[in-house]
Amino acid sequence: MSSSRVDYIPPWWTFWLHSFPRYNLELEPVDNDFEPSDWDYLQSLVFLSCTAAVVLGVNLLCLAVYLSCLCCRRKDDDGDSEVDSKKTTSRCVTWSAVTAGLVTCVAVGVGFYGNSETNDGIYQVTYSIYNVNNTVSGLSILVNTTKDIVNSKLKQHLDRLEEIFAISPQYVQTLQVMKQIAQNVVQQLVGLPDLSSMNVASIANLVANVEYYRWLGYLLLLTLDLAICLLACLGLAKQSRGLLTTMMVCGVLTLIISWVSLGAELAAAVGISDFCVAPDKFITSKITGLLGTEIIHYYVYCNQTVTNPWQKPLTDFQRSLTTMETQIQNFLQIAVPLFPTAEKDLLGIQNALNSSETSLHQLTALLDCKGLNKDYRDTMMGICYDGVEGLLYLCLFSVLAACAFTIMLFTIPRAWRQIARRSQSRGAKRVTGERPLCNSEQDYNDMDEEDPFNPRRNRRGAQNQNNTTLHSLCSYSSSMGSQNSLQPPAPPLSSAPIGNYMNQTALFGGNPRYENVPLIGRGSPPPSYSPSMRATYLAVTEEQRRHFGNDFQV
Repeated sequence: MSSSRVDYIPPWWTFWLHSFPRYNLELEPVDNDFEPSDWDYLQSLVFLSCTAAVVLGVNLLCLAVYLSCLCCRRKDDDGDSEVDSKKTTSRCVTWSAVTAGLVTCVAVGVGFYGNSETNDGIYQVTYSIYNVNNTVSGLSILVNTTKDIVNSKLKQHLDRLEEIFAISPQYVQTLQVMKQIAQNVVQQLVGLPDLSSMNVASIANLVANVEYYRWLGYLLLLTLDLAICLLACLGLAKQSRGLLTTMMVCGVLTLIISWVSLGAELAAAVGISDFCVAPDKFITSKITGLLGTEIIHYYVYCNQTVTNPWQKPLTDFQRSLTTMETQIQNFLQIAVPLFPTAEKDLLGIQNALNSSETSLHQLTALLDCKGLNKDYRDTMMGICYDGVEGLLYLCLFSVLAACAFTIMLFTIPRAWRQIARRSQSRGAKRVTGERPLCNSEQDYNDMDEEDPFNPRRNRRGAQNQNNTTLHSLCSYSSSMGSQNSLQPPAPPLSSAPIGNYMNQTALFGGNPRYENVPLIGRGSPPPSYSPSMRATYLAVTEEQRRHFGNDFQV
């Protein structure tokens, strides 16, 4: 880089992108200098975009192979291995869905940041271009206004003064000298740059319109990615095969869009980096025919080593105005007493010279390099720092989104198959007359039977205890047939849960054989009873104490 790069220094990522190898479509090496009019250079950018298309093809091919293998795989006949496979598949689907969701959230966050950074950079570029357009239009207006003043007003007043001073050859000769000076002023104004043909505002409007639609498109793409991820998670939670199928189709389309956008972003970032590494070289080669190399270097570098190309014409302009103002002051002091009618024209010339001097100061300020150089630096900072950085974040977003949807597309078929398997299992149980399991019981099938927190394990323990209680009670009931004096002892009240009491109450409620059996787990008779039931209850309690001691006592 040249030593004049003091205010603008390209960032490191532009050098990194600029160092990418370049090949045209015929695989021939291409120079990486920014030259958008060169067909080979454009082919090198297209070649970089095609790398993303190749990755997209490999991704879709792997997905197709995976789906084919998944559809062609047969079920294992071993029941135990099938249960283990169900557990493994359930865990795999769950963790894959969680990973895809997290990666999608990260990708959307990175995408929003990159989209905002790129928009900020382009906004700064368009703002600086509008400032340049205002400077150029202001220069054109000032130059044309000064020309009109000198050619029309000043010349008309000098012609009338020649008629007034016709009898004084000395005054006429002075007026002719002033006409020559005015003509030189016009020639000096013609030497100033006429930039009226440069329509810089149209470039800014085009860039602003393209950026608006780019920003809106990425905003919709980010929203679509987030919506697809949420709907896919909802389909997995609701076990909706229709919703999962729809999300799979949308996921394939979004995957293609992500890889295509990655290719476009990569090509744009590399092309802009080529420009940012040496912007003065490209600008000089394109505007040299309009302004000249010396003028371009003056505004691009704007340092003391580069002389002002407008210094001489502006100085001559100032000297000419000063000379004419001195002559007009002499005419007002000497000629007005002799020619009173000349005062009006002399004052008109003086006002025109004052207006021309004001325009001269404004031209000097606008032609100074500080204003345009600041706009140039702002443009470079906006496009090379915020713009390229935002494009890199958008490239990262595209990669993360493609990975997330790839994981999602690998996960949805397994989940869809698992849901179909459960539906077939429920249908088979309906055909055989078995009660189909509810969703919670289906989930329990995938749980470890030895898990102490498994609700089914606890429920089976309670059912086994109920069966033991009923078996003991029936044993005592059968012994009552052979030993009329013995009644079935009550089980330990401290170990009988409330559910046992309810189950046995329902069991004995409608059977006359057990009409007088006392309720299990209670130390008092039921709320509604007859005197015979109370006597039986007290007799059984006394008989238990006599035969079994305190074993059945609460």
